[in-house]
Amino acid sequence: MFVVILRFSENKSQAGAFMEGHNQWIRKGFEDGIFLMVGSLQPGLGGSVIAHGVSREALEGRVSEDPFVAENIVTAEILEIEPKKADERLSFLLD
Repeated sequence: MFVVILRFSENKSQAGAFMEGHNQWIRKGFEDGIFLMVGSLQPGLGGSVIAHGVSREALEGRVSEDPFVAENIVTAEILEIEPKKADERLSFLLD
């Protein structure tokens, strides 16, 4: 399981020009069954993604395809979590 932190960089003002591509990137992550959740970092610091069912290498490649990353609107940090215990609603993460 991975948590991807997307923090705005000095090019934050360019986000509007690449928002459609970023939203398409998010949609594809959900369609492919990789993204479990996306959300905003508050207050207005960027975004985050919870991903599962993918290798780190594959996720790194996917993250690099995000127009926000490619255009340096955000910087990406990928945190890998090895779940040890979870509520039964999240038991699929323990596989």
